[in-house]
Amino acid sequence: MRIGLLTDGGYPYATGESRLWCDRLVRGLPQHEFDLFALSRSAHQEDQGWVRLPSQVSRVRTAPLWTPEDGTLRGSGERGLLARLVTGGERSYGRRDRRRFTDGLTALATAICTPDEAGTGAGEGTGAELFAEGLYGLAELARERGGLHLALRSEDTVRILEAASRARGTGRTVQSATVPDHLAFAAELERALRPLSLDWYDQESLGAVDLCHAASGGAAALPGLLAKRFFGVPLLVTEHGVPLRAHYLAACDTPYGTPVRALLAGFHGRLTTEVYRQAAIVTPGNTHVRRWQQRCGADPAKQRTVYPGMAAERFGQVGEDAERLAAVGGGEGAGGPDTLVWVGRIEPAKDLIALLHAFAEVRRAEPGARLRLFCAPADGDEAATTYLAHCTALAARLFPDEAAGARTEGVSPVTFEEIGGPEVPDLAEAYGAGGVIVLSSVVEGFPVSLVEAMFCGRATVSTDVGAVVEVIGGTGLVVPPRNPKALADACVALLRDPGRRARLGAAARARALELFTVEQNLAAFRGIYLELISHTPVRREADTVDAHGDPLPFATPPEARLLGHWTQRGPHLRPQPDPEQSDASVPSRASAPGSRLPARPGEPEPQHPREPEPEGVCAIASGPAGDSNA
Repeated sequence: MRIGLLTDGGYPYATGESRLWCDRLVRGLPQHEFDLFALSRSAHQEDQGWVRLPSQVSRVRTAPLWTPEDGTLRGSGERGLLARLVTGGERSYGRRDRRRFTDGLTALATAICTPDEAGTGAGEGTGAELFAEGLYGLAELARERGGLHLALRSEDTVRILEAASRARGTGRTVQSATVPDHLAFAAELERALRPLSLDWYDQESLGAVDLCHAASGGAAALPGLLAKRFFGVPLLVTEHGVPLRAHYLAACDTPYGTPVRALLAGFHGRLTTEVYRQAAIVTPGNTHVRRWQQRCGADPAKQRTVYPGMAAERFGQVGEDAERLAAVGGGEGAGGPDTLVWVGRIEPAKDLIALLHAFAEVRRAEPGARLRLFCAPADGDEAATTYLAHCTALAARLFPDEAAGARTEGVSPVTFEEIGGPEVPDLAEAYGAGGVIVLSSVVEGFPVSLVEAMFCGRATVSTDVGAVVEVIGGTGLVVPPRNPKALADACVALLRDPGRRARLGAAARARALELFTVEQNLAAFRGIYLELISHTPVRREADTVDAHGDPLPFATPPEARLLGHWTQRGPHLRPQPDPEQSDASVPSRASAPGSRLPARPGEPEPQHPREPEPEGVCAIASGPAGDSNA
């Protein structure tokens, strides 16, 4: 089958989220053909190029979700702009289209500004219906007229938003929005709705796929919503994190005031609910994400928990060594028996401050204990660099260099190290350097570092955040977050009991190999694809059915089931050109935001080792042969 893979700021770009998971999915299912529809987040991401694509990727369509920050609202200086509104196709709206735009945006803005009544479930109130009415109304207008990016940045858009925020029933925060707030929200709304103006919604693009698979919610799922609306293509949504939660957490770092943040939260909340309502199946990456989805309106009957697959082979040697030592009773030799190891990114959410204070308690109970913290390079992240300097200063104050004698050099029991150095060349060596792996986070989604430690056969001590308990499943110790005393006690208990460490490490490795491998992830999606297609009715071509949708007699001859020159359409089935319609009357989409990006130097072209299929009904059903934008 042909899968339309929808991404936002990730695959096929060399940087971004879910890049590795998408690449493994595409390469692991060679029996399917993939069309990539990718949204980019920055010019820097596009400049980094693409990863090497496998042959089963038939074509790639890309579109930017970023624009240069010019600080102005396009068209804001024109008077009566709505009467002369210009779309991406540079065709003026008529009176009917102006009314459609006003009605659609008014419904959308009303749903965003007006909260549901108390006791109303997500997706059950009138706000969800209004949001869907406005969203699809604007999408149909954009599809017919070539785009909405200028319309959504007009003066009249700001007036509609202002009227909706002043209406009865809106909250105080939204009502306090000023004109600059509405201007800022209009700009953000245009960026968020940019997928509506793409040229992906025709029979050769999203209309040609059998299934849309969105790698995340939000903007990535918007094209999937429209593909279902226009062509009846089923939508599958996969979320390893919670995009809505990430938006809430990131809102505090934006320069916008409280009214703009409230409006953006209302929009993203409504969009999330609509995505869950329309998706045929939603696959959360863990139970933590599953609960968030249900709270936002996802139907539990549609949910299938699929853990993200991880490559176990890169940790195989360390894990096998730990199993062999445990089998012969050599738990003392698994890594540094008195060494605690932490692996991750340096950021405040990891709460290394609490870890350092906990290790001070560990040193009082076990004077020979060491703590090694392995982190990736900061890569110019100023916040990470500042936090690392703060943690380093605290470690130097709590643990001054110690020397075994008067003539030996002092060594600190706490070290900050980068993975890739001469002592620790790769990630597996980092986990193998200690006997106990520690996770001290206060905020965590799916704990990747814990799964990697489990592949290495290591016992773990972690805080009860995110999906930690679900991942550990009784194969490690879990303590409350922000509790250095409890964290220290758990670490001391494992340091003093090598037999227990070995048993927990062996159980952890067995659990990880059963649940968190790439193979189980691919098997799950292989079954989900077949399940969706089996419940999806066959979409017939318009010229093979009559006005009532019944098949026309002899419209598809028996020979069409066999490859050959006879599968070409006969003259009676070929669409006849309209002599009265000129090319000038067709709106051009060449300048629309969703137009294909030109090829860049160094971007790989997908290879097609298969022989080209002959033209005909079979070839037409799968799209033009050799069509590729990669």
